[in-house]
Amino acid sequence: MSKNDSINNKRTDVDVDAHAHSDAASIKTPATSASITPSISKNENDGKTSKNEPVVNEKEKKKQAFVTRTIWTFVMIAGFFVVLASGHLPIIIMVLIFQLLTFKEIIALTSEPARDKKIPYNRSLNWYFLIATWYYLDFPSFVDFFQEEIFSNKFLTLLVLNHKIVSYSLYMAGFIFFVWTLKKGYYKFQFAQLCVTHMTLLLVVFQAHLIIGNILNGIFWFFLPSALVIVNDIFAYICGITFGRTQLIEISPKKTVEGFVGAWICTGVAAVIGSLILSKSDYLICPAQNLSTHLYNYPSCEPNPVFIPQVYQLPQNIIDLFGGNIELITFKPVYFHAAILATFASLIAPFGGFFASGLKRAFGIKDFGDTIPGHGGITDRFDCQFLMGSFTYLYYQTFISNHNMNLGKVLQMAIINLSAPQLIQLIKSILRYLNREGVVDNDKLQSIVDILTN
Repeated sequence: MSKNDSINNKRTDVDVDAHAHSDAASIKTPATSASITPSISKNENDGKTSKNEPVVNEKEKKKQAFVTRTIWTFVMIAGFFVVLASGHLPIIIMVLIFQLLTFKEIIALTSEPARDKKIPYNRSLNWYFLIATWYYLDFPSFVDFFQEEIFSNKFLTLLVLNHKIVSYSLYMAGFIFFVWTLKKGYYKFQFAQLCVTHMTLLLVVFQAHLIIGNILNGIFWFFLPSALVIVNDIFAYICGITFGRTQLIEISPKKTVEGFVGAWICTGVAAVIGSLILSKSDYLICPAQNLSTHLYNYPSCEPNPVFIPQVYQLPQNIIDLFGGNIELITFKPVYFHAAILATFASLIAPFGGFFASGLKRAFGIKDFGDTIPGHGGITDRFDCQFLMGSFTYLYYQTFISNHNMNLGKVLQMAIINLSAPQLIQLIKSILRYLNREGVVDNDKLQSIVDILTN
């Protein structure tokens, strides 16, 4: 046999063996086909998915999310106006609830790692500091409206008289308890937790306390600033998608300089129009005299001078510009103050939202929670409102408040600062004044003086 024949025979043997192996594999395939996931080509699938796979339609998901978001937007707006018409107390309760939920959402970001590290009483300590801060900040605000109930109770009277030292004692108790719970190996983490808690108390609870002050000064000073933040957010979106070209800040890539400036102008116009309409209502502009009033049952008041039209002399260059035809103009000073609030709502308050965005990126989350369907958590919706509320309070106290003393403050100052004999002497002096004014006759004056003396 030649060499070529030998090679051909070997090739034939190899081919036969390969064919045999192929036949064997084809025989075994049906038995193992159940354990192999079949692949479907694009043409065979013809655009259809497997029965076991869920149908995923991004367009449908976005549509459903948009509908949910829209429905809950109108629900929130309707609920807000219902609470607004219900009076000062329901509005204060609403702010306290939002404050509580915001605190809960932010603290929840750090509570999970604390549970993993088995640090004792971490969550309880956070809530304790919240209650102690509530007592320190908000308890005096309610004293003015519940004088009779508080000062008729000896325990509550002691809390009022010793409010600051009681608040300090509560805080020191929490401070000592924190030190007692320090766990070896986790000191740095626990001190970071304490810093987060205090930052939240400062940025949320303290600023919410100032918002409550705005409500008591007049619902106008709560409603207008809140509305300006919402209006600014809407127009920032509209102007941004219409004119936006230049990125404003890296932490929020969708924010543009054009949208930022355009929203400022639109918010300023809305502020003047809004103050023009809202300043006509005594219900909105009058400070809280009691906490039982509502839209259909409220006392009238002497309005703050900013709500009264004032006459102003125009500068000479402006007079010359109009040909000397206009020298005086009349308008309410609140229009100017509203424009200042609009400027803050447009240029400064959005950084509260940027801060919240940075915090979410730091923790790798999309939203702070799912409290509001389609909108995320309370923090996601009210991050700018806290800054706006604190600025409004400080601006009001600096430039608008006429610092009038009310009955509640006078009574509280008298009880806190005067002894019992001094209070009796004060009452006698007031009675003698009323006698001179003809309000109390001589017989009644003498009878009351005898009772107080004995």
